[in-house]
Amino acid sequence: MATEYEIRANYNSDTIVIYQAYSAPIADPAIEHQRFVAPFSFRRMTWIKPSFLWLMYRSNWGHKKKGKQKILAIHITRAGWDKALSLGVPTHPEPTVYPQASKWESEFEGAHVHIQWDTERSIRGAGLNHFSIQVGISRHLIREYVEQ
Repeated sequence: MATEYEIRANYNSDTIVIYQAYSAPIADPAIEHQRFVAPFSFRRMTWIKPSFLWLMYRSNWGHKKKGKQKILAIHITRAGWDKALSLGVPTHPEPTVYPQASKWESEFEGAHVHIQWDTERSIRGAGLNHFSIQVGISRHLIREYVEQ
């Protein structure tokens, strides 16, 4: 039986593949330069997801309006992934971790990384009985994400 919360990803000892959906004006220059460049925003949180199916569902299989038509598979370092997770605070207070909501609120407000678990999806888009992680990298770490 699968663990309810488990990071399922394409990875090796050096890298992990994460997915993001963007509009052509952001995705095309990123593909050309093999890194994010303008008009990619370095001033807002960006969400990375190791689950291809979850991202495909979220982007309506590349048909979602508002800039989610191009799906990018991005190889990031395992060290960068591990660092992001180590800095992360969940988007919802888990009572076993945060018995006092005020402690979670304080940590969440100051966090440079947000961690959220969403229902994983099947190839047909149906919800599964386990969860997929997505990691929000704040504007404080975007340059490091892009450059390293």
